[in-house]
Amino acid sequence: MNKHKRLTAALAGTLVAGCALLGFGGSAFAASAPTLKSGSAGGDVADLQFRLQTLGYYKGSLTTVFGMATRNAVSNFQRDHGLARDGIAGPATWAKLKKLSVNKPELSKLARIIYSEARGEMYKGQVAVGAVVMNRLKSPAFPKTLTGVIFEPYAFAAVSDGQYWLLPDNSAFLAAKDAVRGWDPTKNALYYYNPATAKSKWILTRKITAKIGHHVFAI
Repeated sequence: MNKHKRLTAALAGTLVAGCALLGFGGSAFAASAPTLKSGSAGGDVADLQFRLQTLGYYKGSLTTVFGMATRNAVSNFQRDHGLARDGIAGPATWAKLKKLSVNKPELSKLARIIYSEARGEMYKGQVAVGAVVMNRLKSPAFPKTLTGVIFEPYAFAAVSDGQYWLLPDNSAFLAAKDAVRGWDPTKNALYYYNPATAKSKWILTRKITAKIGHHVFAI
C-alpha cells in the first residue's frame, strides 16, 4: 500500500472511530430528515430547533414537539432565504438549513477543529477558521456535509496528526456558534495557512482575502 493510500485509510479509520465516539453511525448521516409541521414530535424536531437556534431564529428551549414557536422560526428562516413561507420543514427547507447550520454533534466537531487548528489565536482568528469550514460546506467544490469537510483527506493538519481529538474549550464553542451564524472575517475564504510554516507552493498562489493572527486566508 503506497503512502497516499495508507494515510487515506488511516483518516477513514479516524472518522469511523470519531463517529462512534460521538454516537453516530454511517446510517445517521445518510438518513434524510422527515417533513415536520405543527403537531410533529420526536428527536427530529429537537434537531430542527437546535439548527434554527444556532442561526438565531428559535429562541425557546429545545423540545421534541413542533409548536407555534418552532413554526414561526421555520417561517422566518424561509422568508430570509427565498423559500415558500409555509412554516413546514420540508425537503427544500431542510436542504437549505443543512447548508447553513449544524446539529449538536456537528457543532462539537466544528469546535474541535477550531480548537485544534486555532487555539492560541485571537478570538476573531478562531471564528475565521470556523468560517472557512462553513464556506466549504456551502461550496460545491467540497464535501456536502460538515463531517465530510472536516475529514476530507489532507484538508486539516490537526486531523492528520490527531490534535483534532483534543477537547475544545468554551471559546472554541462560542467561535463555532458565531461562524455558523454567519460571522465571516475571512471574506469568503476557502483556505488558510500559516506563512511561517506553509510548505505547499500551490497554496501560495491563492488570492489572499485576509490576514488574522498567524493565519493567512485565501480563495
